[in-house]
Amino acid sequence: MATEDTLANSIAYELRREILRGTLPPGAPIKERDNAEKQGVSRTPMREAIRILAKEGLVQLRPLRSPVVADPSLKEIIDQVRVLHALETLSAELACLEATEADLAQITALKEELEAIYDTADTLDVFEIDMRFHAAIVAASHNAALAETHGAYMARLWRARYLSARRKKSRERVIRQHNAILTALCARDVGAVKAEVAAHLADMVLNIENHFREISETGEPGDSDAAAV
Repeated sequence: MATEDTLANSIAYELRREILRGTLPPGAPIKERDNAEKQGVSRTPMREAIRILAKEGLVQLRPLRSPVVADPSLKEIIDQVRVLHALETLSAELACLEATEADLAQITALKEELEAIYDTADTLDVFEIDMRFHAAIVAASHNAALAETHGAYMARLWRARYLSARRKKSRERVIRQHNAILTALCARDVGAVKAEVAAHLADMVLNIENHFREISETGEPGDSDAAAV
């Protein structure tokens, strides 16, 4: 039987995916009672799930009113993305120096899993595996302070990063870039891995800016397929 903590995390996971998919769009209220009834759970784990998402920056709590899906400004997102890029570049550099063979094996396994499912799995599942690939590189830095900071920014930018990933689907590009990052990491080539991570993330700001521009001009994002970034 699931504890309330594990149940809350499970509920948070499902709500997070609804936010990513746009089923719960920015500004949409999350009604605690209605959602609890819909999922067949009590309000206590639902309340805790909402608090988890609030800590991640995906939900905004409001006094005496239902919480809403966060709707950060373009500048807020871009500022945070630039910090995330710096964190991931530093993580890759440190991983070159500190990664164990077990760390490299795990990163390799995630890369291979991504390749295997890219064309057949749900696009959100593909995205989540890609984020595990990046998180594994951060973990391989063996720097607890860096990992904690990266985790906070990763959670806050989860939706923004998914929006960026949806701009263009290119299996060849994604697999090529992941292979290049892994090759540089295994060679413990600091200069190469920093360059490869920077190149991999270079389009993220542009993709997000284009998304916001299309919303402003048409009220809807442009047509796109999901991909990993």
